[in-house]
Amino acid sequence: MNLSHHILPFLFPTYTWLRKTKDKKVYLTFDDGPIPEITEWVLDTLAQYQIKATFFCIGDNIRKHPTIFQRIVKEGHQIGNHTFNHLNGWKTPTEVYLDNIMLCEEQIALHSPTKTFLLRPPYGKITRKQAKELQHKGYEIIMWHNVTKDYDQTITPKQCLVRGLKNIKKGSIIVFHDSIKAQKNLQTSLPQLIESILAKGYHFDIL
Repeated sequence: MNLSHHILPFLFPTYTWLRKTKDKKVYLTFDDGPIPEITEWVLDTLAQYQIKATFFCIGDNIRKHPTIFQRIVKEGHQIGNHTFNHLNGWKTPTEVYLDNIMLCEEQIALHSPTKTFLLRPPYGKITRKQAKELQHKGYEIIMWHNVTKDYDQTITPKQCLVRGLKNIKKGSIIVFHDSIKAQKNLQTSLPQLIESILAKGYHFDIL
């Protein structure tokens, strides 16, 4: 059983696991960038298929690679917050965690004209108190319907693809990673996933 399809949305109903839509839309998301080795390839691939995605960026990576971040924005993709230092909310005091999110927001604001209120907690780990504080500030906690686990170097690109396509439906949120660890699986499975989903009559949108 995939917990993100069944149990977790029931336990945490105020988080977004599936985007409500009447249209055949699915939502590609990318965590952990921007980095030059991978993010630019992702952008080139998305441009090839003329689709848009949502990038949950680490603030420190924005600081290191502002030009790549600006390209994400310029090409019409959506930005989300993934904390400044990729913090595990379960292991981080609430005040420290919230401050780290604000540091990421500062980096986003330096290089993007639009403020984001989308947050994906690294590892999917956030305490109820942290989430409540952020939702009070207007943030939407974005989780997922499908995690490809492209970062897991013990699985094959085929397994990654199968995970990404499992139980695809209207509103599915799919997680990839524009990170070094994900490179092998990502570069094989992403084009295949895009083509398979398009062939099913879906189209891609930003969250």
